[in-house]
Parts: sequence; structure tokens; C-alpha cells
Amino acid sequence: MKYLLLVSAHDADDPAAAEPVAPWVAEQGAAGVRLHGHRLRPSTEAVTVRVRGGEVLRTDGPFTETKEVVGGFDVLECDSLDEAVAVAARHPGAAVGSVQVRALWDDEDAETRIRRLDAELTRAAHDHDIDRMVACCTPDVEVFHPMSGPEQRGAEAFRKAQEWWYSTVTGPVSREVRDFRVRVDESVAFGHALVRVRAARTNGEPLDTELRVTTGYRAFGDQWLITHQHASIPFDTGIENTGIENTGTEEERS
Repeated sequence: MKYLLLVSAHDADDPAAAEPVAPWVAEQGAAGVRLHGHRLRPSTEAVTVRVRGGEVLRTDGPFTETKEVVGGFDVLECDSLDEAVAVAARHPGAAVGSVQVRALWDDEDAETRIRRLDAELTRAAHDHDIDRMVACCTPDVEVFHPMSGPEQRGAEAFRKAQEWWYSTVTGPVSREVRDFRVRVDESVAFGHALVRVRAARTNGEPLDTELRVTTGYRAFGDQWLITHQHASIPFDTGIENTGIENTGTEEERS
């Protein structure tokens, strides 16, 4: 379970006089407990926002009238609250100020959401549903696919490339994902997979090719979307009929 540490100290305290936090960061990071964190700028640079009666009220300074202000935060991955408290107690900030431990909502983890997104992409590809495929991507998505020519930048370019590609096949498209590995780091993630694509071409020939696909994802709240994808063809996949035509110039092919 993930926990948020809010590290507070007296606003007038000199940060240079506190015990260095770097050893704690290194220790907990090496143990796989600390996932992320950072110091905050001084509270004098903070802005507090309230909305009252539809009017936005902006106040410079910290959000509470207290001598202690939040100076930084850390995100932990712990098995229990007791473990998180023990880790917080070793934080240097606990000796001079306070460290508040807050559990994050225990919802579906990021990797599960990303794998569910990939499954949605497979279903949309099978149904030739380009709208659903585009909905899996960010508006500024960048995609390179050897079957659809040069890199597409932006959702509309991606849509047009998919429309062209689906005009070359008929019937359902099989998208088989193998060896799908996901690495998540806060608001970004990367996936690596082997993807076998099978379909019937409009000229009557079968399409059967295997791709190596690297995908970059970006988090929008609890939603993950594809922001970058690069597909390439292994030199020897053991699958003969790719149905891929190189339409580039001789210079580009070299």
C-alpha cells in the first residue's frame, strides 16, 4: 500500500541546520520503500486558492495559520501503516518538526490499468474501431509503425494512418500480445512487448507479422494513455508473409 509523508517544520527554521536527508533517501530508495519525493519551495512563495460564491480568492502564503509548514513530501510503498510509521520515524524531519503519514486510496494499481488499456486496444483493433483506438492515446501522441509509413504526430495524424491501414485489410484483425512487460514510475510508464498481427489483406493474401513494440504512457489522474509508441520488425521472426511494402525512396531505404 502507498503512503504519503508530509514533512513539516517551523517556518523560521534554517534548513541548513537540519540533519541531512540524503542518507535516509538513499537507504529507503535502495530498499524499494521510497518511490518518490521532493523538497518544496519556501512557504512565502506559496499561493492559497479558495472559491467562495463562485469567486476565486487567491492568497499569497501558506494555506494554514501555523508556525509549522510542509517543507517536502515522500511517497512510500509499505505493507502496513506500522511499517510506514517506522520509516517516517527515521526521517530526519521527525527530529526537528513532524512527519504526517497518510495512506493513499487503495485503488487499482497503475500496471493493472495499463494492461487493461492494452486489452482495450486489442479489442478495438479486432473490431476496426478507430475511434476507440484514438481514445487510448493522448492528443499529442507520437507513433511510428512500419506498416503505416512515417511517424505520425498527433491524434488526428494517427487516426488517418489507421484509416489507411484498415483500408488494406478485411475482416477481424488478430492482435496477440506476448511477453508484455510494464515499468511504472509515478506519472510515466513504459511497456515492451512482442505483438503478432494477423489479418486478411484486401488482395486476398494473408497478413501475418510479429512486431517489437515499445510504448510510453502518461498518467492523467487515474487514467493512463499512450503518448508514444514505436513498432519495429525483428530481422528474423520466422513468420514469412508480413505483407509490408517499403514505399520510401532508395535513399530512405538505405
